[in-house]
Amino acid sequence: MRRSLAFLAATLLATAAPVFADDTLDVVAQFEIQSAEPSTTGYIFTRMGVAETLINADPDGKLTPSLATDWAASDDGLTWTIALRDAVQFHDGTAMTPETVADALNIARAKPGPLAKTPVNAIEPGEGTIILTLSEPFAALPAYLAHYSAQILAPAAYGDDGAAVEMIGTGPYKITELAPPLGLKAAAFPDYWGPAPHVPNVSYSAVSRVETRALMAESGDADFVFGLDPASVARLGLSDTATVHSVAIPRTLLIKVNAGHPFLSTPEARRAFSLAIDRAGIAKAVLRYPEGATQLFPPSVGEWHDAALSPLAYDPEQAKSLLADLGWTAGDDGTLIRDGERLALTLTTYPDRPELPLVAAVLEQQFRAIGVELTINTTNSSEISSSHADGSLDLGLIARNFALIPNPVGTVLSDYAPTGDWGAMGWQNDEIVQLARSVGRGDGGDAERAQISAILQAELPVIPIAWYRQTLAVAQGVEGTTIDPWERTFGLQDLKLTQ
Repeated sequence: MRRSLAFLAATLLATAAPVFADDTLDVVAQFEIQSAEPSTTGYIFTRMGVAETLINADPDGKLTPSLATDWAASDDGLTWTIALRDAVQFHDGTAMTPETVADALNIARAKPGPLAKTPVNAIEPGEGTIILTLSEPFAALPAYLAHYSAQILAPAAYGDDGAAVEMIGTGPYKITELAPPLGLKAAAFPDYWGPAPHVPNVSYSAVSRVETRALMAESGDADFVFGLDPASVARLGLSDTATVHSVAIPRTLLIKVNAGHPFLSTPEARRAFSLAIDRAGIAKAVLRYPEGATQLFPPSVGEWHDAALSPLAYDPEQAKSLLADLGWTAGDDGTLIRDGERLALTLTTYPDRPELPLVAAVLEQQFRAIGVELTINTTNSSEISSSHADGSLDLGLIARNFALIPNPVGTVLSDYAPTGDWGAMGWQNDEIVQLARSVGRGDGGDAERAQISAILQAELPVIPIAWYRQTLAVAQGVEGTTIDPWERTFGLQDLKLTQ
């Protein structure tokens, strides 16, 4: 606790100093650092350029070399050989070897996470390579090796039980101070295998309140600020202290539906809820986006987006008709009643993404217009998954990321084949299971992806609302800013400070 308080005090003092004091670029976002453990907080370490994975992805989602230079599967698809980059050092000065890479991946595979769900039987070191043996073909495996939980750390980073106790990576920046949950400080690593970063020092601070993050961007107290609400984005667009950047990303704002709930158990009921949503209005008036979602997969996921799919519509009168056909009639106060029960549900969401409570408030009004009584429960995001597990969730308003594994089939397999904590609930479709596994193996292609989209559009185990845009406020005097649509990096090593 004392260490955390000291870090916070130092951060507050630093933000009162001039921009780029001590040649440091300050990053602020809403995500807390839980620990040095990659499986829980690895996404912050990869984005900050501290830790790396074997495989990376470019802005189009194409897999690219990182700590691995090449990868190939055997003819039967049961053996993958990953060629490793030469002369890579960990931040403690030890060398990255096939043995250390295999150990890091075996530790990751033993923990809950994407790699544990792959058909990998063994990971062993080779001559400048690692060898992965599978129980069945899995063409999507390289994308799983790009997930942040599969980052490669030095042997000294792990305790005896395999948990990471120290963040010792291979990235362009080396941790100089780690103070969970508040943040970290890092300096350029002089022995980095790639191009040296231009900015010598970086810091990350977790700031939970969106209003505070916006004020830090507006006042110049932070240089890179993520997680802004739409009103702050509009205001910062008029500011002379920061520039707002925005790009479409492979993430969808959606309602996770408990299809096992008696009020939501039929596709017709879920379609009625979908028809009640004015997506275009929410996108323009609340989110300041150009359009709402017409299907689950946004155009930014490329081959998973089906332009030929009939789009989701807004038609409250048809929604009322569908609910009437299901036996619902209006009560004295306008709320629908069936067999003595009111059509009343709870929508659970979380403030980590500041736009979610705003959208929830609009949904409450739009659902009321068709006779649905909606109670908003704004709480911790973890309650979504815990309520899924115990069956108590009615509806959850979430932002689902298709980029954590830079191949959307990873999210599809997790959410629908079979269902997972952040995907479908109380719903199972055997055809999707087979289709998704076919795509994962590599023997399924465009036709299978299109059929998955069509089933999800018809059955609506989740109800899409909007396709996300990543918005970033950057201080004046920072050059070279890019936004990675796949949210793998902040691109700090490519930035230059001109003030």
